[in-house]
Amino acid sequence: MKRHQHYLLYKPYDYLSQFINNQTKRKNKKLLGELYNFPEGIMAIGRLDQPSEGLLLLTTDGKFSEYIRSNKVEKEYYVQVDGIITNTEIAQLIIGVEISTNEGLYKTKPCICKIIENPNFPERSKKVRDDRHGPTSWISITITEGKFRQVRKMTAKVGCPTLRLVRVRIGEYDLGNMEIGEIKQLEL
Repeated sequence: MKRHQHYLLYKPYDYLSQFINNQTKRKNKKLLGELYNFPEGIMAIGRLDQPSEGLLLLTTDGKFSEYIRSNKVEKEYYVQVDGIITNTEIAQLIIGVEISTNEGLYKTKPCICKIIENPNFPERSKKVRDDRHGPTSWISITITEGKFRQVRKMTAKVGCPTLRLVRVRIGEYDLGNMEIGEIKQLEL
């Protein structure tokens, strides 16, 4: 029986979380396959949208993918937001906010959220913005669900739009001291 392969990847900014571009309008997008010679049948577990960065798990095992995408597994993000976020907005995020989805309005499940110090990530390929546009702050938000652009919609709902989003943890797997674009093979 063929052994499945699993990888951790620090997805860079401006990459799609896919290996094949099946879009006709935007043909020159950066894809994960450009970063490494992955085995046939590899898939990203969940997605990070093009402007998001951070931890992505890749696997050839559909059952492992299904488990990681389930609501049994926490996903933690460090989010740089526009403005100085307050404890009032944090409290709103913790109890859940109403966001729009393809199915209509949806109230997010309770989550873990707190203000954090600037995590000093490496500069990304495109600067977020410069200081003359006003202050920013950082939060950690941990969710167990994953609606389309959920974290971005949540922070916008409380009046603090997301400027930079970096997933730092998926369950027991974390970004640690990985470099942008770095890939590590997992032994499970």
